[in-house]
Amino acid sequence: MKINNYKKSGQGGFTLIELMVVIVILGVLAGLIIPRVMGRPDEARQAKAKIQMASLETALKLYKLDNGNYPTTEQGLRALVEAPTVGVLPKNWRAGGYLEKGKVPKDPWGNEFVYISPGTHGDFDLISLGKDGEPGGEGVDADINNWEID
Repeated sequence: MKINNYKKSGQGGFTLIELMVVIVILGVLAGLIIPRVMGRPDEARQAKAKIQMASLETALKLYKLDNGNYPTTEQGLRALVEAPTVGVLPKNWRAGGYLEKGKVPKDPWGNEFVYISPGTHGDFDLISLGKDGEPGGEGVDADINNWEID
């Protein structure tokens, strides 16, 4: 007598209907989530611009502490990485400058920050022109101004 050691494996596969239901559910979730996630990069760039502006403000305040005044508009933010050679020359310019990496950062859209000193809203005005790189605008194209940041 031969004993049959063959057992049913009990492994069942997914039916085509079950797979289709899962695919439909994933499609619905992707349709709801992707549009919400797609708007986030611009919000992240705006937040980064505000952080960069706060960093530049700190460097400008350190410059003023060392030299008694802010760089002029003509000297610009470049005065934070290189000793100015025009306008009111700094008396105690810090060797190595006031910014890490020895360069003035661009805003998250690759544009230069606008620096005006003396400013119309304080000692200096610092502006990122937003995504479009043009003054004014709405939404992601709106300017980000240092005097409006909390």
